Amino acid sequence: MSNTAEIQCPRSVSEEDRARAQIYQLLGVLLADPPSGELLQGLASLQGDETPLGLACKNLAALAERTNPCDAEREFNNLFVGLGRGELLPYASYYLTGFLNEKPLAELRTDLRSRGIKARSEVKEPEDHIGTLCEIMAGIITGEFPCDSGLQSQKVFFDAHLAKWAALFFTDLEEAQSAVFYAPVGSLGRAFMAVEADAFAIQ
Repeated sequence: MSNTAEIQCPRSVSEEDRARAQIYQLLGVLLADPPSGELLQGLASLQGDETPLGLACKNLAALAERTNPCDAEREFNNLFVGLGRGELLPYASYYLTGFLNEKPLAELRTDLRSRGIKARSEVKEPEDHIGTLCEIMAGIITGEFPCDSGLQSQKVFFDAHLAKWAALFFTDLEEAQSAVFYAPVGSLGRAFMAVEADAFAIQ
């Protein structure tokens, strides 16, 4: 995880799991900070198909191609920072209880400790930020943390900390008044959470 936790040497993972981790990592990066010009350039080359996930990728590529970093930063700030607060509050505690720093955050911190995942001191956001949770999922999938990285471990983390609210957050992002570039980010997240939920449901 690039800016949230101390990581270990990654294990060998399948192509499918690597692709899943890359989507989680992309969502984490886009939700943690405004995209750089380099990232926007890279996103413009995304390919997709006619599935909900593929269409979201194509729409994100189209928006990335015509978005400049200054506009993306302004949009990010309107959505997530604002004067006092942004349009959206991307935290599990808020979505699950209506308040920040509540029981879902405490439960997450207990889980992270049990998995040996330590937040870095310079990271100021609470750990239940959606971007942080996506980065943690990416790290669990690729074996970057000392905890068990198997499918059951992934499912337990997803069910406990993402399944109950992440799709709703991404739907809100998709429909947010300030969202232009971030609207297809919301579509991508919503579609991906649905794919993950369906896959874990049959485990």
